Amino acid sequence: MSKEPISNSRDFGAIISIIENAKGRALNAVNAELIRMYWEVGNYLSELCAKSSFGDKTIDEVADYISRIAPTVKGFTRRGLYRMKQFYETYRGDEIVSALLTQISWTNHLMILSKAKSKEERDFYVALAAKERYSSRELERQLDSAYYERYLLSSGKQPPESVPKNVRNRILDTYVLEFLDLPEQYSEQNFKKAIIRNLKQFILEFGKDFTFIGEEYRVQVGGQDFYIDLLFYNRALSCLVPIELKIGKFKPEHIGQINFYLEALDRDVKKPNENPSVGLILCASKDDAVVEYALSRSLSPTLVSDYKLNLPDKKLLQSKLKELADLAIENDTADDEQQV
Repeated sequence: MSKEPISNSRDFGAIISIIENAKGRALNAVNAELIRMYWEVGNYLSELCAKSSFGDKTIDEVADYISRIAPTVKGFTRRGLYRMKQFYETYRGDEIVSALLTQISWTNHLMILSKAKSKEERDFYVALAAKERYSSRELERQLDSAYYERYLLSSGKQPPESVPKNVRNRILDTYVLEFLDLPEQYSEQNFKKAIIRNLKQFILEFGKDFTFIGEEYRVQVGGQDFYIDLLFYNRALSCLVPIELKIGKFKPEHIGQINFYLEALDRDVKKPNENPSVGLILCASKDDAVVEYALSRSLSPTLVSDYKLNLPDKKLLQSKLKELADLAIENDTADDEQQV
């Protein structure tokens, strides 16, 4: 009589639990160190800028220094350093919230800083994300559904949106991978960077009238820094042309964001003799591509017509965007196969 296989006679599920729990603790520890590092860097930059007569421009010098001395270190670009400074200055002195900061990912912190409209709303989402252990997608869903406002209106009885849980996605985002200097799998950040790199060249080749101004171009509104993916100048139209690339499906709030950038550019960057800025919103995913223009309401019908004649045709741009998205996915797949 044959013996019953051990694997069928006993339950070894506890071993899997031990492994997963250990992974979770390790990821949480790494994330906590990452957030502490960003806090310390933000503190250093805040004090440095306060002492310097050049203010925030000092951060540009720090970013250049890091890129020269430690070119392989990721995440310490001008934009990244400004975010660390903002992170520190936003929460310094707040002992209650400070105790929760290391419990959520850096991606979630950036999302809260950019989308929350008040201190109370920021504190609310920090506490919620820490308690529920939200991934970036889960937190984004709560923010987009205006859960904070609904919670206030319902006197605190409104439960959060039901979202699926994924232990790996809770903490292990791109910033943790960069911090550990680990090889990355396919990510939205890399996907976006690959498209922007080729999109910039396509726009410049579209016509001689486009001049490139900058990538991640910084505008400041109300003491906060915002960054435009790509900024061009069109000589034929005599106007600035900001371009925002979104990964995923088009959302109505994208129009509000690009209009916000147009207002900031026209107020602080546009010269008196130049025309109002015009914005482009590009939404790319694995399955679709969407292109939308944002025009100032103050434009005359004649100027609107001129804009449409000198800007890339929407169908052409949509086709090119889909091509660039497919190319980014193809290159990423090829890189993965080489690593294997």
